[in-house]
Amino acid sequence: MNAPFDIAKQFAAGVQALTPLGNGLINDTFLVSTAASQFVLQRINAQVFPTPELIISNFLTINRHIRQKGFSRLRIPDLIKTSDGQPFYQDGNGACWRAQSFIDHTTSLETLSTVAEAAQTGFALGHFHRLLSDLDPALLHDTLPGFHITPDYLTRYDAVANRSTIADRYCAEFIGNFRSAATVLENAKLQGLLPLRVIHGDPKLDNFLFDQDSKTIISLIDLDTVKPGLVHYDIGDCLRSCCHCPVTDRFDLDRCATLLQHYLAEAKAFFSACEYDFLYTAIQLLPFELGLRFYTDYLEGNPYFKVTAPEQNLQRAIRQFRLCASITAQEAAIKTLVTRLKERHEIT
Repeated sequence: MNAPFDIAKQFAAGVQALTPLGNGLINDTFLVSTAASQFVLQRINAQVFPTPELIISNFLTINRHIRQKGFSRLRIPDLIKTSDGQPFYQDGNGACWRAQSFIDHTTSLETLSTVAEAAQTGFALGHFHRLLSDLDPALLHDTLPGFHITPDYLTRYDAVANRSTIADRYCAEFIGNFRSAATVLENAKLQGLLPLRVIHGDPKLDNFLFDQDSKTIISLIDLDTVKPGLVHYDIGDCLRSCCHCPVTDRFDLDRCATLLQHYLAEAKAFFSACEYDFLYTAIQLLPFELGLRFYTDYLEGNPYFKVTAPEQNLQRAIRQFRLCASITAQEAAIKTLVTRLKERHEIT
C-alpha cells in the first residue's frame, strides 16, 4: 500500500479525492479531500530528512510556543495524526508521510505584483521571527545540519568539481570570484556578532499564504526547515525570492525597500544594532548560495533538486548568479537603504 490515495486513508476516513499541491523541489505534496474537510498530505524526502521524527518535534514545539502568544497574526497548520495516533506514517517502502490541516480560502503567489503584497511579505516574516524571538533555539533539533552554511557548500562544490567531467565556465568563474565573501556571516556568528535564533529556513514567496478576501498574509507554511540559525539567512532568502525579476534576473531595489521596511518594523523589537550591519551581506549571499547548490547538484547529476531536463539546475544556477551580480552592482544603494532604516528605528 504505497499509493498516495491509500496513504491518505491512514489519516482520515472517507477520502474522496487527492490532487498534487504546490511546486516544491523536495517533498511530494497533495491536497486530500474527504467528506468532512480537506487536509495536506506530504511524503517527506528521506534523502533530505532522514529523521522525520525530529521535524515533527520541531513543528510541535514552535506551534505550541506561537499558540501561547496573545498577539499572533499567523496561523500555523495543525498536525493530523494517523488512525492509530502516530504523528507520521511509514509505508512499505520506508517512506514517511505526514498530514497537516489545510488553511482554506488562501492563495500563494509566484511573484509579487503590488507594493501591498511586498509589504505583507516583509511584515509576515518579521512577525514570524518576532513570535519566536524568545524561544530558546536549543529546544529545536537541527534537522538539516549544514543547511545555509555557505562555506560547507563551497567545500562540497570543490570536491564535486574536482572529479566532475563537465563544467560551465560562467558558473565556475563566478564561484571563484565570490569565494572570499562566502564566509562573512559564519565568521560573524563565530565571533559572537550574530546570535543564533529560530529561523524558518525556507521563506520563499510561495510559502506565504494570502487570505483571498483581505489579501493579507495569514500563514507561513512548510516548516520542515525550522531550526536554530541566523535570521539573516531567512531575510536574504526571502528577498532573493521576492525581488528577483524573472525576465532580466535583476534585483528589484524598490521591492527590497518595501520588504525590509515592513520586516524591520516587526524585527526592531528584538534586532540588535550589529544585526543591521550584516543585512547587505545576507542579501548578496543567499542568491550565491542557492546558485552554488544548484550548480553542484547539476555536476552530480541532479540527485537533490527535482528537474524536468538534465541542464535545468545549471540554468537555475546561472539565474541566481546573475541575480547576485545585480545585487552587487547596487551595493551602495542597498547599504544606504539599510542605514536609513536603522536610523529610523533607533529614533523611534
